[in-house]
Order: sequence, then structure tokens, then C-alpha cells
Amino acid sequence: MTTITVVKKAGRVAIASDTLTKWGNGKESSEYVANHEKIIRVGDSYVAITGSATFKLILADYFSSLEEIPPLDSVENIFSVWNALHGALKEQYYLQTGEDKEDDLESSRMDVLIANRHGIFGVAAHRTVQAFSKFYAYGSGSPYALGAMYAAYRAPSLDAEAIARLGVAAAAEFHDESGLPVQSFVIELEE
Repeated sequence: MTTITVVKKAGRVAIASDTLTKWGNGKESSEYVANHEKIIRVGDSYVAITGSATFKLILADYFSSLEEIPPLDSVENIFSVWNALHGALKEQYYLQTGEDKEDDLESSRMDVLIANRHGIFGVAAHRTVQAFSKFYAYGSGSPYALGAMYAAYRAPSLDAEAIARLGVAAAAEFHDESGLPVQSFVIELEE
């Protein structure tokens, strides 16, 4: 129960997330949970995570255990990294894979957005990797975030970070599974 956003505009990329944790009907806001962040640093990239709160801990542990941080700089490289990660999720982190037999692939059970100097990317639960040209959002509040970012993107006064934060703020305002404050990071694009 999350809203995460990425934006690319005017030579910069931004990534943002809400900070609310939900367990059933219960809400755990950042006022009560000290480790409420949903964005982690992986090498020169920021990775925002949806799904179980445990996925943040798993990804941080997985990437810190590697001898070398793999590049998250292209669709192809990210796909290779996430395919290897999926194997580790099953073997090391006990990912439950009992799924609907109609699915073609096992789900990693999380969607992530990635921002770095190479651009903005998304990895869906079945490891579909996309490079985005303007902005995107994942999570249960993503319809609100996408609408807000679409309406704001053309405003010359709003930079990438303002738009990413606006998307999360809109989700927090209108969706009961997203909450403030917003966490965000900005990176200059490689020229």
C-alpha cells in the first residue's frame, strides 16, 4: 500500500514515495515508524519499492551482499539484475511462489521504480522493465499520482522533484493507503 513516482524533466530526474505502512486496516505513519522510507540507494541509483515492507529490507540486504553493485543503467541490464534477484528471492528470502497457473511467469511480488543519471525505469512484478520518457507511478495510489503529474508536467515553474512530490501528495490526499510526508531524491541526468 504505497505510492512511488519518478519524473524526468529539464536534465534532471526525481524519485519520490509516501511513507505510510499499512497492515490490514491498521495504519502506521512515519510519526510512529522510524524506518518508514521506501526508497533505497543502490550504487548510483535510487530504488523505490512497493509491496510488503519487508521488500525494502530484502533489497538492501541483497544488494549490499554483492561483491559489486550491478549497473541499473538500461532496460537490458536491469532485466538481468532482476532475473538474478528473483532467484535469490526464492532461495535466500523464501518468496512464496504458489500462484495462479494462468500466469506465464512467477511474480516477484513487488513493483519498483529506479532513478539514476541514465534515466527513469520501472520493474513490474513479473520483471517487465520499462524506460520512461517523462514520468510514471506505481503502487495503490498510482492513478491519483499519474493524474496529478500529467496535469502538472507542462508547467514551466515545476521541476522534476516538485512534480514527483506532487504526485505522491495527490495520492496521499485522495487515497487511504498512502500518507505523508513525502520522501524524494533528485539526480542530474548524464549528458
